[in-house]
Parts: sequence; structure tokens; C-alpha cells
Amino acid sequence: MAQYAEFVTAEGAVVRVEQAAGAVAGADPYGMQPVGRGAAQAVERAGETFEQALTGVRSAAESALAVFRGGSLAPDEVELEFGVKLTAEAGALIARTAAEAHLTVRLSWAPGRSA
Repeated sequence: MAQYAEFVTAEGAVVRVEQAAGAVAGADPYGMQPVGRGAAQAVERAGETFEQALTGVRSAAESALAVFRGGSLAPDEVELEFGVKLTAEAGALIARTAAEAHLTVRLSWAPGRSA
């Protein structure tokens, strides 16, 4: 059975995000799900707007950029890459790979630039 978290944007648009079976409240950790006619999908309404859910992730990105742009390294470019997981109960989270949070940082400098 497909399971979704439903967020509403500030403009009123509906954004549905597919969730893993274990991410839905009341989901059985062994993969057992209720069945019945017409129960092809379950939609759980989020308690906050889409923008509110992403605010914490934006703040985390701003903080990480400040750390890598500041200091003695002074890169010409900073690129951050991370996955965002959206759930109806928790909002937006930095997604994990294996057992740790996923964050890739790429710093670059222009060739021939004097230090």
C-alpha cells in the first residue's frame, strides 16, 4: 500500500511525498499492513506547511555555508549536497545513508589565484 505525507504550501498547493512504510505513524515494523477494498493508499496530513517543514533544513544549509566560507580556506565556491526526507510527523529531516546523516561538501578554488 502506498503511503504519503501531504503538505500544503503557503499558496494552498498540495505536495504529496511518498514515505517508506516505517515512516508512517502506526506502521508495523515487520511490514504488516491493514488491507481492505479501496485501501490502495494512505495519506497523512502534515501538521505544518511545506515551507515551515523546510525552514530548519534551510537554516542548517546557511550555517554549513557560513562555516565553509569563513576562516583561512576562503574557497571560491562551496557546494553542499544532502538529501531531505519529509514526513508528516517530523517535517523535513536531513536524510541518512546507512546509519549516518548524508552531507557532501565540495570546495573549489580558481586556478592561478594567489593565496
